Amino acid sequence: MRSLFWRILATFWLALALVAGLAMLLGRALNQDAWILNRHPGLDGLDKRWVELYERKGERAAQAFLEARKRQYRIDTQVIGESGQPLVKGTFPPRAAAFEQRHRDRPLPWRQLTTEYTSPGGDTYLFIYRIPHPELAAWHRDSLFWPLSALAIALVVLTLFSLLLTLSITRPLDRLRGAVHDLGQTTYQQNSLARLARRRDELGLLAKDFNRMGERLQGLIGSQRQLLRDVSHELRSPLARLRIALALAERAEPEEREKLWPRLHQECDRLEALISEILALARLDAAPGAAQAVDLVAIFAKLQEDVRLSAPEQRIELHLASDLRLHGWPDMLERALDNLLRNALRFNPAEQPIEISATRQGQQLLLSVRDHGPGVAPEHLSELGKPFFRAPGQSDAGHGLGLAIARRAAQRHGGELSLRNHPHGGFVATLELPLEAAKG
Repeated sequence: MRSLFWRILATFWLALALVAGLAMLLGRALNQDAWILNRHPGLDGLDKRWVELYERKGERAAQAFLEARKRQYRIDTQVIGESGQPLVKGTFPPRAAAFEQRHRDRPLPWRQLTTEYTSPGGDTYLFIYRIPHPELAAWHRDSLFWPLSALAIALVVLTLFSLLLTLSITRPLDRLRGAVHDLGQTTYQQNSLARLARRRDELGLLAKDFNRMGERLQGLIGSQRQLLRDVSHELRSPLARLRIALALAERAEPEEREKLWPRLHQECDRLEALISEILALARLDAAPGAAQAVDLVAIFAKLQEDVRLSAPEQRIELHLASDLRLHGWPDMLERALDNLLRNALRFNPAEQPIEISATRQGQQLLLSVRDHGPGVAPEHLSELGKPFFRAPGQSDAGHGLGLAIARRAAQRHGGELSLRNHPHGGFVATLELPLEAAKG
């Protein structure tokens, strides 16, 4: 359950510890002489203090200083001037010097270090140190305390930083995991990621996107549940009428039964039309496939021809702008416009024309259908377009799915369905579609 936590923590901790340790070890390995010269207490500042004594008090004081250092730290020192000759006797005995000359090709019992020092007066001095190996080994043991202490402190600090960094990653992931689980159980609450969504990093953006996705999914689930409830309610009425008609037909005489057949056919037709509209609405939520160029002129011509056949008493007026180009799904748009036109046919008086227009407004294409009927009460305008909603007084006019299909088709094209009463009477339904619609 916490494997990611420990993996991230261990990775950061080991990486940082390894880098710090290797840097220290490599520094010591590659700069042994510089390390000893800078850190050994018997050599630290010796060259500067010796030069000050030599230039201020002379050779005797300088020689005494070297001998005192040897008694304290067992380090032999020689000082060579710019002429190449020793400036003082030093503390390296002649016998040891002779031994060093004879055994140059063998390991010596001491380590030799050299360093130069330039005085403020411009004179250069060469210092030669010889430290016995036992003394150097003892100092190494003591000198390891401070780097090891520093390394331990660094590891503690690095561990804390790694822990904080790891928690800053794994805790939000735990919250997201819990939100995914809740979403799968349909118990997701948007405020569960509210604090995480306020972060100004990638995890905050992920939480915001997840909130939007959760809101969208919950909306879809809610709408599907509502649709199922509405569908079941709407199907009860024609099924109940069919059962009544069948029961009457079973008990009726042959002559009366013949009179019931048209009613049975009518109820079957209503049921078939309702199922067809429900399927059309459901198909709009499925993937529509790739978008293509829409021939609006051909769609309007087909709709006008359908009206001429089904309602010859109605008159259609077309107002189409030139250069109408749109990418989308022609069948979907045709179905949406056909529903809008059928709604207009139900309420438009025969002596007035139904006006269909296609105009461009900025970066939008407006496809409008206007009738000259009674319109809709203002308090019901916001409810229009919801599945199975029918304004009062229109209970026999369709099933309340035509506007819902048109609205869903407009949303599929990245637009919206606008419904309003016309200022001079009648009702106007407009598909407001962006000219740069999605192409798949």
